[in-house]
Amino acid sequence: MKQHIIPALRLTLVCLLFFCGLYTLLILGIAQASPGKGEGETILANGKVVGYALEGQNFSNDQYFWSRPSAVSYNAAGSGGSNKGPANPDYLKDVTSRIDSFLVHNKSVSKNDIPSELVTASGSGLDPDISRKAAYVQIARIAKLRGMTEDALKVIVDQHIDHPLLGFLGTEKINVLKLNIDLDKTTLK
Repeated sequence: MKQHIIPALRLTLVCLLFFCGLYTLLILGIAQASPGKGEGETILANGKVVGYALEGQNFSNDQYFWSRPSAVSYNAAGSGGSNKGPANPDYLKDVTSRIDSFLVHNKSVSKNDIPSELVTASGSGLDPDISRKAAYVQIARIAKLRGMTEDALKVIVDQHIDHPLLGFLGTEKINVLKLNIDLDKTTLK
């Protein structure tokens, strides 16, 4: 029995030292090297914190790019999806309502051209990013309201595309808050 207990206790002690000590210090060191020093990347506008890079926000004004819908009303404390399946009547009602609303505000867009991410909530309910297609489909509305050309607005969108890590890990994405802040800086001078 002694031959089994002593090695088990040693392994337990080694694991405690590694996972509670060394591993924790390693992760803390990596966090200190990241933007925001492990506290999250804050986004500033006019010297004030207006949001966080990993937290979506609700934009409903037609002069701004809209974010992905949130199942938790953009409440970071209650992050989560709706857990409703694609055949759930409540889910279908929500998506249909979002499609109808999007079409009312974007008259030049057809129903088939709406990217699914603009009418379905993400798993966390806090997705801060949209795709290039989701941004492009909103350009006509925003350019008209801001008195810009669509080409000028497309240039601003293209400047905010975050490409996949190492060129192939992940997808292209655009942080909506950063895009809208720069849009205001460009057009509200």
